[in-house]
Amino acid sequence: MMHYIRIKIFTERGKEKQSTIDIEFDNDTRVKDIAGRTIKPNGEILELKKDSIYERTIVKFGKLKIKAKSFAMPGVEPGSIIEYRWKEYHGDQLAMYMRLYFQRDIPVQSIKYYIKPLSLPGFPFGMRTMTFRADPTPLTKEKNGFYSTSMSNVPAFKEEPRMVPEHEVRPWMLVYYSEDKKLDPEKYWKEIGKERYERYKSSLKVNDDVRKAAAEAVGDAATPDEKLARLLTFCRTRIKNIYDDINTFTDEERKKFKDNESPADTLKRGYGTSADIDQLFGAMATALGMESRVVMLSDRSDMFFHPTFVDDYFLRSRDIAVKVGDQWKLFDPSSRYVAPGMLQWQQEGVRALITDPKEPFFVSTPLSPPEKTVEQTTGKLKLTEDGAIEGDVQITYTGHLATMVKEENDEETPEKREAILRDIIKKRLGAAEVTNLKIDNVTDPFKPFMYTFHIKVPNYATRTGKRLFLQPAFFQFGEPAAFANSARKFPVYFEFPYQELSSVEIELPPGFDFDNAEAPGSFNADNLIKYEVKLAATNDKKFLIYKRDLKISATIIGVPQYTALKQIFDAIHKEDNHQITLKYAAATATK
Repeated sequence: MMHYIRIKIFTERGKEKQSTIDIEFDNDTRVKDIAGRTIKPNGEILELKKDSIYERTIVKFGKLKIKAKSFAMPGVEPGSIIEYRWKEYHGDQLAMYMRLYFQRDIPVQSIKYYIKPLSLPGFPFGMRTMTFRADPTPLTKEKNGFYSTSMSNVPAFKEEPRMVPEHEVRPWMLVYYSEDKKLDPEKYWKEIGKERYERYKSSLKVNDDVRKAAAEAVGDAATPDEKLARLLTFCRTRIKNIYDDINTFTDEERKKFKDNESPADTLKRGYGTSADIDQLFGAMATALGMESRVVMLSDRSDMFFHPTFVDDYFLRSRDIAVKVGDQWKLFDPSSRYVAPGMLQWQQEGVRALITDPKEPFFVSTPLSPPEKTVEQTTGKLKLTEDGAIEGDVQITYTGHLATMVKEENDEETPEKREAILRDIIKKRLGAAEVTNLKIDNVTDPFKPFMYTFHIKVPNYATRTGKRLFLQPAFFQFGEPAAFANSARKFPVYFEFPYQELSSVEIELPPGFDFDNAEAPGSFNADNLIKYEVKLAATNDKKFLIYKRDLKISATIIGVPQYTALKQIFDAIHKEDNHQITLKYAAATATK
């Protein structure tokens, strides 16, 4: 696929925003033949130099990496025109499931795509398109077998905090090839579910080695849930995922691995792809007398699936469903850090197609409650009379938060992991000094991710004469408001329910007493957002005890409810920044 971009720069802000270019691509895409130039207002042309182009990783999650070819256009100034082009190569031999975007982060005067459908003798598939939130011109025949489609005067796309996936709000077109069966959605998905059952049936095949391994893995477990939990542990600890960063296999080493033809091969070799590990788990469950199926799921970090989207492209994720009693339970054995009883957050709260030889059917995967995904922070701190605060801190992540922070850290060196945390603290607390830093369970499949460290923050409390003004919410100090804008264009999206638990104990400086220690407010917004704060002093008034519990059960909040949501989070921000006043006791005695 060839791309060509031409942009007019009008202002200094335009220069700042558009002169540095990132061409993003994923694992299955190659970007080559980048060229660019700047046409200055006086007509002078400055060519982009090849050695100014570099590659970097901008997002990493498991085996998925989003990279970018980055470069700065030369000599950009207001009045300039910048042009750049590149070629994009995909693993497919044809433009299968190609996404064509009609909107950018700047206003688009005109955007036009040229598409050449593949036409070969005996090739049974025709090119199809599916558009989302777009009204482009109809495909028009051009020269040399190409067809074109275009849109004009497309406004700039502006990202918003906690926004639904871009593919839910931006205009785009999907180009793909399929047979012209014209099935209604219900019949289509039944056909797909039956076909996939037959395809994957052999991949769940059980032999004596699998039966023996399953029996040994479950040991003395009595209930089906206990047995499945032990199978999950076995698959994550005994079988290496060849695409998991923690196993550090190179591309050359992966090429030498033999393909696993059955669960027995995966068991014998001790390694496999994500699909291999999932299928071994399903086969071991089958060996224990349980019914298992491959299940097809959507990914709501990308877009929201609806069964009227009649193409299996929209159900690209795979998990294993096991029938326990009369209920199907879903498992993701190959995702190392996903907590037992949970799926990846992208696969919770979505439609999932359970394959079957007779009656495939959709189920809705449950959302894990906020109590499963917790950021728990504790601090035992000491305040000095000059306003500095110092003490020991522990930060623990469970559930989806643990999965995310482990994925962020597992491939990094210990030094880099420490640097990641120090950067977070620096942004919030400025000149804080962190020592005795320890990071636990970075690569453990099941234990919570944990930071422990000693921290010293100068000028944490404000000293004015005989008084200290102190914010008890230590872990929220310096946090900006969640929603700054008064208006909203897109729905608010909380990717998963979660809970924040804070417990802070602050030893007061000698000679100081409480002058104003009113507790912050608490509230409950329809059980979707619960905020509770408790503030107390020990009987001897030497210690201040602060506890905070924020629980978010909502996922999508529509634009009409944004004003109310903003008011709630503004109130949370205000209460988090609530200050109490401490007064030097000697000042009271002289009155």
